[in-house]
Formats: sequence, structure tokens, C-alpha cells
Amino acid sequence: MIETTNVSKSFSEIKAVDNITAQIKEGLVFGLVGTNGAGKSTFIRMLAGVLKPDSGTITIDGEPVYAQTDTKARCFYISDDQFYFGNSTPAEMRDYYQHFYSGFDKNRYNALLNAFGLDGRRKINTFSRGMKKQAAIIAALAANTPYIFCDETFDGLDPVMRQAVKSIFAAEIESRGLTPVIASHNLRELEDICDHVGLLHKGGLLLSRELEDMKVSAHKIHAIFPDQLKQADFPGLDIVSLKHMGSMHVFIVRGDQQTVSDAIAAKSPLFMETLPLTLEEIFISETEVVGYDIKSILS
Repeated sequence: MIETTNVSKSFSEIKAVDNITAQIKEGLVFGLVGTNGAGKSTFIRMLAGVLKPDSGTITIDGEPVYAQTDTKARCFYISDDQFYFGNSTPAEMRDYYQHFYSGFDKNRYNALLNAFGLDGRRKINTFSRGMKKQAAIIAALAANTPYIFCDETFDGLDPVMRQAVKSIFAAEIESRGLTPVIASHNLRELEDICDHVGLLHKGGLLLSRELEDMKVSAHKIHAIFPDQLKQADFPGLDIVSLKHMGSMHVFIVRGDQQTVSDAIAAKSPLFMETLPLTLEEIFISETEVVGYDIKSILS
């Protein structure tokens, strides 16, 4: 498990990370979301031991990470712009990584290169951005570390490759308890893979919750009424938003699903259905509780 306690980091006058306390459990996908400049990259670099916090503590499986070789060997960090040696090939980077990761699987690395369609003898500096991301993911998987830290890893991958990587991560979680920590500014990228999500804003952690818990606490309901109704027509309901598209009323409501459905049904709609919430809609409901307008944060 990864634990951070009161972690802060500044660069001159800029407070990049502000007093973050969080837990990241093993065998789950932790999604770290927020706008550009929210502190995601700084936070994930501190998790990987690349940066030292100005204050607070970070431990991986109970051990400090910064300047600790043994602890850092338990994680593989994929940066937004992964570093490769000049004129190096994937085969040469494979040999380099083997020196630092005792569990590095050379055969799997080669097999993944073939599966991804990458030439191990080609210079990496001739690869496209997406191909470089693929090369980094292959190295991370072959390293067999318990933790992989991904900073905007899906950015630059085509839709087919994104789904392939997500499927591989899911298989690794199932087979060996891999814990991916994925930082992204795109909620939709994380929607179908994350178990737990943390929202960063201006360096602070607004919330950190299990995605399933958030899904059961808020509901989206489409209902058609002959006349346009307002929130005041549904006293007792905790309505986050009510939008109108002609006679269609779109509710996002917090509370017990049956209670919510019964209250709306009591107004005799011509049609009513409950739909799954998107991750963005879930965050709208959750962040408004703590006084933030997620629509402006994520715009």
C-alpha cells in the first residue's frame, strides 16, 4: 500500500502540491484526475521518488521512497515524456532496465514488442509519440514491479491501443496484484478502468473515494412530463441538477435509488428510466457537496 501524509511541494512561489493525505491500496487501479497545473505530475513524481516532498511523508509498503533504491525498485514510473538515451533502440533499453529491476522478464519484453508491432532494432527517436508510449508501457510490464505510475500514459495512444493496454493492466491486476496509479486530465479515459479516484485541484486533494461507492450514492433519471417541472416540485429530493430537453427532464439526484425513483414516479411521468452515471457526472455530484463547481474545474 502507498500512504502519503500531509505531503506538500512548492517551486519558488508556486504551491504545486498542498498537504495531501491519501492511501492507495494494492491490486486496485487508482485514477488521479485534475486539470493541467492541478499538481498531478508533481504528486506522481513524488510517489515514484523522483522528487522529494518539502514536508510530509510518502511510504510504499511501509518504507520511505525518496533516495531508497530498494523501495524505488518496487515501482516503474512512466512519465508524460519518457526519457530514452539518444539513438537507443528498444533492445538497448531492455538491457539497461535489466540492471535496475531484478524481476525484469526479457522474454516477455521481446514478446510484447512483437505483439505491439515495434521493431526492437529501430531507433526510438524515430518513433511517433504513441509508439514511444507503447515502448514505455512494455518496459513497465516486463519489469514486473508491484506498482506502475502512469502520467498521461493513454495520451497519444489510438483508441484500439488504449483498450489493449487497459486489458493488459486488468490481466496483470488479476494474475499478480499489480497496482497502477494513472494520472490524467481526461475523466473519460479512466471511467472504464479505475476502482478508486482522487480529484486534485490547485494542488489539493478535493476527494478520494471508491468509484463504486460514488456510483451508488447518485442516480441519473430521464423522465417525460406533459408540463415542465422544477426542482421545487420535488420537495425532499437532493437534486444536484435538473435539465430540460423539451418535455424530457434529466435528473441527477443523490440518495437511495428506490426513494428517488418513487418520488419522481409519484408525479406520473409519461416515461421514466434510470441510467448509469458517467464519471464526470459522479464528480459533479460529489464535488458540489464540498462547495466546488466541477464544471468550471474540468472545463
